[in-house]
Amino acid sequence: MKSTSAHSNSEKEDKALARFAKALGHSTRIAILRHLENQSCCFTGDLVEVLPLAQSTISQHLKELKNAGLIQGELNPPKIKYCIDKENWKKAKVLFEEFF
Repeated sequence: MKSTSAHSNSEKEDKALARFAKALGHSTRIAILRHLENQSCCFTGDLVEVLPLAQSTISQHLKELKNAGLIQGELNPPKIKYCIDKENWKKAKVLFEEFF
């Protein structure tokens, strides 16, 4: 069966939606995103002060959010500055809205 352009686009969007949904599947990641949404950017240490978790745990959640494309990390030696990826954040909102 041949894939149509519309089907390919829909499949691509479904994969993006699934990737975003998986990243949002943990309450800590949602808390991180809520915090970042209210900040221009922050460092891992800032999140450690706000969330009652170890730095290594927060780093793992940041990695998942970054892999999903919801946040960006900018190396600022010896730290990494994180912020919302505005383009993908907007895309995620649209995809979820269309889905529901």
